[in-house]
Amino acid sequence: MSQEQIQNLLLTHHLFPNKLLGQNFMVDSDLYFKLCEYAALNATDVVLDVGAGFGFLTRFLSDKCQTVVAVEKDRQIALVLRENTKDLTNVSVVIGDVLKVPLPLFNKVVAIPPYYLSSQLIMWLLKQKISCGVLILQREFANRLTATVGSEKYGWLTVAVSQQAEVTLLDVVPKNKFYPPPEVDSIVLCLKPWATAPFEVRNPLLFIQLTKWLFSERNKKISKAITPFLQNRLNLNKSDAKKIVQTLPFSKYRPQELSPQDFGALANALPN
Repeated sequence: MSQEQIQNLLLTHHLFPNKLLGQNFMVDSDLYFKLCEYAALNATDVVLDVGAGFGFLTRFLSDKCQTVVAVEKDRQIALVLRENTKDLTNVSVVIGDVLKVPLPLFNKVVAIPPYYLSSQLIMWLLKQKISCGVLILQREFANRLTATVGSEKYGWLTVAVSQQAEVTLLDVVPKNKFYPPPEVDSIVLCLKPWATAPFEVRNPLLFIQLTKWLFSERNKKISKAITPFLQNRLNLNKSDAKKIVQTLPFSKYRPQELSPQDFGALANALPN
């Protein structure tokens, strides 16, 4: 596929790329080979293609695996996708929001999803039973997933994802590989859930809520930042919340100074 093909499809179907839906179409099919290699696709895999667009990647995937579940939110583009893949018996087109629509079981994800969906999609994928996900995402966002403790990009997402999966950043994808080109470069990312987590958390939801809260107060020490969280979460008055804080580890540190394992220990020390 080429930029000219994308432009002709848009023109033929009277469509315009929707910025709100993050519609930037890949115009370099050479990348498809790499995506499939990184995902180690085989004839037994059921692959989810998120934001399938006009189906160029979908068609390529269909030749490498058992089934492709191609999801597209934009109904007009999804109808073109369905038309473009109607000859493929192993492609199932789903119209709607991938986070909300019912989907068949899948074990791998290979996709170029819209940027606006990145955080929600990553957290959602970690709840699914997948062996790996290979995605092209905004480079700056991907760097947040692998940020080091104390760095500017280190945040709740770094912590939450590192507890559940290994993230590997692979090839940089220049913005001119898309039409229309986005404002920033992208990167190929491989997400592999851990067989055994590097550290355990007793209450995963509490762990994520706590981490989000603390990073929203990243310039405060844990002792000050966590008190209102305990008041809201446990319905405590300020005095009782402070008593609990006195028993917690890392109270003199700031959130960006804690490792993911430290956040796990902090969450595990809280009353459930």
